[in-house]
Amino acid sequence: MTTAGNEARAQLDAHTREIVEWHFNPETGCPFWLEFAAKAAWDPRKEVQCFEDLKKFPPFQDEWLRGGPVRKWAPKGFAGKPMFIFETGGTTGIPKSRLAFEDFRIDYEMFSDTLPERYFPPGANWLMLGPSGPRRLRLAVEHLCQHRGGICFCVDLDPRWVVKLIRQGLMEQMELYKSHVIEQAVTLLGAGHEIRCMFTTPKLLEALAEALEVRGSSIREAGITGIFAGGTEFTPQYTRFATEELLGEGVYLTPTYGNTLMGLACSKPVTAEDGYKIAYYAPQPRAVIEVVRFDNYDQVVGYGETGRVRLTTLTRETFIPGFLERDEGERERPIEKFAWDGISGVRPFRQFASSTTVGVY
Repeated sequence: MTTAGNEARAQLDAHTREIVEWHFNPETGCPFWLEFAAKAAWDPRKEVQCFEDLKKFPPFQDEWLRGGPVRKWAPKGFAGKPMFIFETGGTTGIPKSRLAFEDFRIDYEMFSDTLPERYFPPGANWLMLGPSGPRRLRLAVEHLCQHRGGICFCVDLDPRWVVKLIRQGLMEQMELYKSHVIEQAVTLLGAGHEIRCMFTTPKLLEALAEALEVRGSSIREAGITGIFAGGTEFTPQYTRFATEELLGEGVYLTPTYGNTLMGLACSKPVTAEDGYKIAYYAPQPRAVIEVVRFDNYDQVVGYGETGRVRLTTLTRETFIPGFLERDEGERERPIEKFAWDGISGVRPFRQFASSTTVGVY
């Protein structure tokens, strides 16, 4: 391991101790983890001294985040502060929830530091062409824009409705709804709001480019210079298509990988020389992505090998050790900018792939 790698690991271990102390301290912790500690045969505050010690926890269960009362996740250390509730999925059954205070702002302020000012100029206005409703992403993108001195314009988009239409085979209605969303974006871009930056997903980016082309315009001609995008369909093939066909010269595209539980993983710069490969790096030490074996979730795969995504969230708001995501990919080596492992080729986990409906993402 390099010097930078050793320093990153030491920082992660120290951060892990701090977060475990916070969540299991009776004065600052949340009811869920304090109850866990009361029933456990071991003391996390004493026995967790490094990140590897988090393996002492049982796998974090998806169902723990479904249903209420959500105040079981509210740390006593944040008593009296305004709370947000963000949801994931929700197309079937009870959605997973995450209680939030400031994490979404912190995560996106950190991400802001990675954006090149040439394409994402300070003070520029943004378009949020993505999901609305009870999602962290909408407020996070709006805060990102405000943090950079701009005004954020949003569309109305319910991704749960899109998924329902797809599952019921109502593709004509789905296309009509997509057109409705894209029309909102086209209207905003043509209204003189001086929008220069945007968030969107691969599917919506392509639909917007097509709608502008029909009108004799383009993404660049509409004034956009910087696009921050996220979605499961970011493949090297799509990225090359978007860069060369949809955007052209003068528009910067930065793919990201994130969700309500993790926050945002940045990608290293995507280049033609590297075959448009996309490698993501989590915002360590606040969140850690590991690519683990399919037959042993405690063992990380070798570099370049395929495995399932295991996420650990380590903030004062949220402690989630060893959550198995519904994604898989290849483990990537650290790079100069990020001295920890990354992941590429992110796609739905093979056991769930046939039952996963992507929708607008």
